[in-house]
Amino acid sequence: MPTKPVVRTAALRKPPVADDAMWPRVTREVADDLAADAIARDRAGKPPYDEVARLREAGLPALLTPPAPLGRAGAASDAGDGHSGADWRTATAVIREISAADGSIGELIARHYVLSWSSRFFGASDGTAEHEDPAVADGLLLGGGTDLPDLESGPGLTLSPVGSDHVLNGRRTVAAGVTVADRLVVGATSTHTGELLIALVNPAHPGVLAATDNDRLGQRLTGAGSVDFDNVPVDAGHILGATPRDEHAVPAFTALAPLALRLVLSHVALGIAEGALAEARDVSRAVAPAPRSEAAGATTYAVRPSGDPYLLLAYGELATAAHTAAAVVERATDALEQGLVTGRDLGMDQRAEIAVLVAAAEAVTSRSAVDITTRILELTEAATSFDGGPALDRFWRNARALTAQSSPTHRLRDIGDHYLNGTHPPFTARS
Repeated sequence: MPTKPVVRTAALRKPPVADDAMWPRVTREVADDLAADAIARDRAGKPPYDEVARLREAGLPALLTPPAPLGRAGAASDAGDGHSGADWRTATAVIREISAADGSIGELIARHYVLSWSSRFFGASDGTAEHEDPAVADGLLLGGGTDLPDLESGPGLTLSPVGSDHVLNGRRTVAAGVTVADRLVVGATSTHTGELLIALVNPAHPGVLAATDNDRLGQRLTGAGSVDFDNVPVDAGHILGATPRDEHAVPAFTALAPLALRLVLSHVALGIAEGALAEARDVSRAVAPAPRSEAAGATTYAVRPSGDPYLLLAYGELATAAHTAAAVVERATDALEQGLVTGRDLGMDQRAEIAVLVAAAEAVTSRSAVDITTRILELTEAATSFDGGPALDRFWRNARALTAQSSPTHRLRDIGDHYLNGTHPPFTARS
C-alpha cells in the first residue's frame, strides 16, 4: 500500500561554508559514526531517516551540489552568490569514504550529487539554475531519476501541458531517497512534444504517494521504492530542462548525465570494496577470543601470526585489485571533470573518450568489488556471525546489489568496439 513519504524539513539548516581543510575531517567523523552501528542498521533495514539526519547535521547534502559556475578559462564565477558546492574530485572523495562505512548511504548521496547537476546537464545554460540556491541554502536532499523509461515497459511518467504549466502522472521506480528526499528530480515524457522533460517535484504534495522497498539482498538503506504521481502540478519554473526523444539529437554535454551517474556509482562500489578490505584486515589480525576469564573479567585477543603465506598472498592480490580499480576510477573522474569545465563546447569525440574511461572504471570496479567482498569471507572467521561478530557478508551483499544494475560485459564490448573500430559508445541520455 503506497504511503506518504515523510519529509523531515525540520532538520534543515544553513550549511557551513565549504572549506577544503574542513570537509575531510567532517567526512571522516560521519563515516566513523555510520560504521559504528552499520551492522545493526543493515539488519533492521528501516528507511534511512536517522542516517539522513546525520548527513544533514554535518552539512553533506549541501556540500554535494555543483560548485559556482566556471568561466571559459576554468576560473570560478565572480557572481558572489555564496555557492558552497563541491567539485567532482572533492565530492567523489566524500562519496567514496561514506560508502566504505555504509554502501547504502554512499549510494544515496551519490545519486543526490548527480541529480543536483540536472539543471546544468539539461538546462539551456551552464549557469546555476534557480533551484540550486535553495538546495545549498537549506541542504535539500534530492532523490529520483532523469533517465528515459524503457519503451517496452510503457510510457512511465508523463507531463501534460496545462496553460503555461504541466501536470505529472504515472509511476517510476526510485533507486534511492524515496522516503527521505526533500525534492524529487524526475524525467517525464511530454505528451505534447514527446521530448524528455526534467521536473523538480515536492514529495509532500498529496498527489505523490511512495511505497518503500527495504527487503532487498543488499543496499537496503538507500530508501529505494516506487512513487506514484496523480495529477501533480508542476509549474514552469520547476521544469529544469529538456532532452530530445531522438538520442542522436542529444547534445554531447547533456549526454554526460548518465556517465556522471555511472561514475559516482563506481566510486560507491570502490568504497564498498575498500571498506570491506580494511575491516577484513582488522579481523584477520586477531583470532577468535579466548574464553572469558572470570578472574580477569575481560576477553583477550591473540595476534595472528603474520607469516602465513596464503594470507599474505591473498591480501596482496586484493589490495592490488583495489589500487588498480582506484587508478582507473580516478582517471575517469579527471576526464569527466574536464568535460564539465568545457561545458557546452564539448564535442562528440571528447564525450566518446569520457564514455570509454567511465565504462572502463565501471567494468573494473564491478569485478573488483564483487571479487574482494567475496574473497574476504574466505579469509576471515565468523564473517557472517549473528552474535556480535563482524558480519562482513553485508559488504558482499551490497556489492552484488549495486553492480547488478549494470553489465561489465556490455561496457567491455563498448570499449573494445571503440578501441578496435573507433566506434563511439552509445550516445544516449539513458543511464
